[in-house]
Amino acid sequence: MKHTLIVLMEDRPGVLNRVSSLFRRRNFNIESLTVGHSETPGISRMTVVVDGDDTVVEQVSKQLYKLIHVTKVTDVTSEAAVLRELALIKVHATANTRGEIMQLCDIFRAKAVDVGADSLTIEITGQEDKIDSLIALLRPFGIKEMVRTGRVAMVRGWSGNGSRGARS
Repeated sequence: MKHTLIVLMEDRPGVLNRVSSLFRRRNFNIESLTVGHSETPGISRMTVVVDGDDTVVEQVSKQLYKLIHVTKVTDVTSEAAVLRELALIKVHATANTRGEIMQLCDIFRAKAVDVGADSLTIEITGQEDKIDSLIALLRPFGIKEMVRTGRVAMVRGWSGNGSRGARS
């Protein structure tokens, strides 16, 4: 089962290396790893997607807490969460195929962000299966280059006073 972990850590050199080394030592393949700034200055937010059973992922979470610069670990796999990914896809496009590619973009709510003489670069955000579907439809045109960010996740609702749900 794929688990989505959110790890908050101090923004210091070497912390990412220590965290990823922990997964390597446990022989986990990291499916996706996304790191960026959080809402708190000096704290980075890492979203990690790993494949494993609940017991092993729980042990990894406990090991992460032992790392000195990790401040919080949350497994959001079974929580109501917003999960998104971003992809940029450069696809071969001729004058004859550009219209069809743009129609696919409209269907998937993607947009062309760069137009070249023989290519279109498409930006799409959404859940992984949506991105996978668009990629499958674009493959026959010829994908020249592609990059995906990996999953980012945020638990739904507002938790200002410790409870979830809408603000009063």
